Amino acid sequence: MDNYLFFVFMSILLIILPGPDTAIITKNTISNRKAAGMKTTFGTLTALLIHSLAAVFGLSALIVKSAFLFSILKYVGAIYLIFLGCKSIMILMKKQNNAPDVNDQQTKYENRSFYRQGFLTNLLNPKVAVFFLTFLPQFAGTGDNALLEFLALGLTYTVLTLFWFLIYIYLINLISEFMKKPSTIRVVEGLTGGVLILFGIKLAFEQN
Repeated sequence: MDNYLFFVFMSILLIILPGPDTAIITKNTISNRKAAGMKTTFGTLTALLIHSLAAVFGLSALIVKSAFLFSILKYVGAIYLIFLGCKSIMILMKKQNNAPDVNDQQTKYENRSFYRQGFLTNLLNPKVAVFFLTFLPQFAGTGDNALLEFLALGLTYTVLTLFWFLIYIYLINLISEFMKKPSTIRVVEGLTGGVLILFGIKLAFEQN
């Protein structure tokens, strides 16, 4: 395995860059406390493991090389991000209209969907598949152990992602008294909804 420490360093830099995963984890942590952020994180990690295995067994290459499959994954991912963004804005509007019964039902639904949100947000992002297919091979060997090294790099990236989001969620909770004020939550939900919609539109118009 070539330049493993450099791979770790580069992975950390890439992981801390904000993206759809960070946006949804931020929203769920602030709106529904640390447990929600952790469930969302584990959904993201599960998707990363699937992307790692897909890269090892060549499925990512198939998706990247097939314009049809890539486009399907891209548009489904974009629609899902836009859906999450619109839902966040709708929740904000309902709270502003003081609809407690609807909010209670929405909260129960959200409690069941945190993991799914993290999972689908990452899994349906074809850019993650492209990343695993183009970034990891630069650090894996070409010998008999290439597949094992590839898998080890994917697991390393997943573990680093876990550590980063654990730290990130902890930092959010350090300022929870301010961040969990109703006015702050409303701002975060509105901003996150807008950001997710923008991520979805950007993904939809991303070139293959």
